[in-house]
Amino acid sequence: MTPCPCGSALDYAACCGRWHAGPEHLQAPSAEALMRSRYSAFVRGLGGYLLDTWHSSTRPDVLDANEPGLRWLGLEVKRHRLIDDAHAEVEFVARSKLAGRAHRLHETSRFVREGGRWYYVDGDVR
Repeated sequence: MTPCPCGSALDYAACCGRWHAGPEHLQAPSAEALMRSRYSAFVRGLGGYLLDTWHSSTRPDVLDANEPGLRWLGLEVKRHRLIDDAHAEVEFVARSKLAGRAHRLHETSRFVREGGRWYYVDGDVR
């Protein structure tokens, strides 16, 4: 068993791995599931997935790779709020370590659903 980086306690293939590959690609069923799969994509260096799940209105042209030596340490989902059928927010804390220094990203991310698929739009860092 390969634990999923998102912290769900499920096997990667049964959790975020199913969104990262195959016919279900990009079809996470909720904004929270998409956010968790995006965290796992950062951990696994899946830049293509991150760009594919980023809404076209805010998506960068290029996404820089993780810095050498960066270690992702964990994800905590604080809350998930469905605003309406097409909009949601997810507040999370992602922890990492680089060059011996611990880092924390605390963000409230906004998501939109278009054509039945959720996309990351942007977020406010806290």
